[in-house]
Amino acid sequence: MNPVDILQKHIDSQTELFHIVYAHSRNVADKALSLAKLHPELNIDIVFLEEAALLHDIGVVYTNAPDIQCFGKYPYICHGYLGREVLEDEGLPRHALVCERHTGTGLCLEEIVSKDLPLPHRDLCPVSVEEQLICFADKYFSKTSLAVEMETSAVRSKLEKYGPKGLKRFDEWCEMFL
Repeated sequence: MNPVDILQKHIDSQTELFHIVYAHSRNVADKALSLAKLHPELNIDIVFLEEAALLHDIGVVYTNAPDIQCFGKYPYICHGYLGREVLEDEGLPRHALVCERHTGTGLCLEEIVSKDLPLPHRDLCPVSVEEQLICFADKYFSKTSLAVEMETSAVRSKLEKYGPKGLKRFDEWCEMFL
């Protein structure tokens, strides 16, 4: 399975969107891989980690986010579960869960319902160590500033506005992965 081939199947490789998604995902994959190497005790599946990191944002193609060249019909927050559907159709159920569970630091059912988010009513929080590491690494990179890796303090500041639960998960990941 070649993740780039799957990306190209769903996002035209000649578009700016493909460049954005691939560059961002490569950054996330590289950070996740470098952190995984620091923690052999976690027994991280390195091949899966790289593949899933490269595919984690495949669902953005169906969202409406013009600043990153997405002109679909769904709100951007939906890109995780949309990516899950794409990767399940590709026969990649484990990779699909990474897509669905990487938004923010994960979204719990309670948050989805209380905030009336346009998402499936189920927990969308990373579970496996690979899911958690990809979600963590993703927080350091924006799709609008592709060459910039944020400092941990900047990531924390950005997450603070979403409440204490997500920030607590991020801090736990800092302890686990840094």
